[in-house]
Amino acid sequence: MVRVGILGAAGYTGGELIRLLLNHPEAEIVFANSESNAGNPVADVHEGLYGDTELCFTSEMPFDSVDVVFFCFGHGKSEAFLKEHSIPENVKIVDLAQDFRLEAPGHDYVYGLPEINKERIAKAQHVANPGCFATCIQLGLLPAASMGLIKGSVAVNAITGSTGAGQKATATTHFSWRNNNMSIYKAFTHQHVPEIRQSLRQVQGHLDADIDFIPYRGDFSRGIFATEVIKTDRPLEEIVEAYKAFYRDARFTHYVDKAIDMKQVVNTNKALVHCDKYGDKLLVTSTIDNLLKGAVGQAVQNMNIMFGLDEATGLNLKSSAF
Repeated sequence: MVRVGILGAAGYTGGELIRLLLNHPEAEIVFANSESNAGNPVADVHEGLYGDTELCFTSEMPFDSVDVVFFCFGHGKSEAFLKEHSIPENVKIVDLAQDFRLEAPGHDYVYGLPEINKERIAKAQHVANPGCFATCIQLGLLPAASMGLIKGSVAVNAITGSTGAGQKATATTHFSWRNNNMSIYKAFTHQHVPEIRQSLRQVQGHLDADIDFIPYRGDFSRGIFATEVIKTDRPLEEIVEAYKAFYRDARFTHYVDKAIDMKQVVNTNKALVHCDKYGDKLLVTSTIDNLLKGAVGQAVQNMNIMFGLDEATGLNLKSSAF
């Protein structure tokens, strides 16, 4: 049994992680830390868990009692936390923030995208979980990178649900603004682009192309749908075969022969990918649930790999067509 501690457990990712781990046959939640909610029942914040758990939030962090800690902090807080707190060397860490996603001297975090780093994750003590946009976009582009197709600029458009902005209400997340509305943000400057480039470079061996990414806010709660446009003269049949081969052994990422839509993956840890060709333009579509494959579903998948479990343990989640 893997003993788990959760930091930042009161946010959207914390709630989804608790939901997954309560139904994980090989995991036990030892503590769910939240300073502002200490002593309160978890189900009072994550109301979908009424009747599922009597767990309460705690301000304590008994690291000596756990095997792994999940950081569900906002970006920038993980590094600051580790400067102020000591976690035993034998305790593994899965960090859902962006603090350690880029390889750099001074940290040993492995980038937690199982489709390309499964063997490294299995040996890792510390894993940096990928960003949600980054996961969806990379899974659309990586097979093309394996063919050496990422040469010129790549046009990427992706839309995400409101849960991608976190649980704290802001001017662009409250219902009256978000409903029946759409907008862009951080055009060409989104924080996930560097990690996308890092993975493409890893697979292709080099990367000189621009990733021209336009993110959109959608008027739905969860999910990401992305399109990626690559210029290439390679025939579609050859590209499709390469995509299928690239994901042949991937547990949750699937190439689909017909057009995909977001509802096929919402509430699951799946990623779906599809390709079309228009002249010399390859159009790739990819879609995930931003809170699951884009966050805690992938984090649990990484935990499973780190502890030698089947990577799908606790993640047999079914989507709905409605």
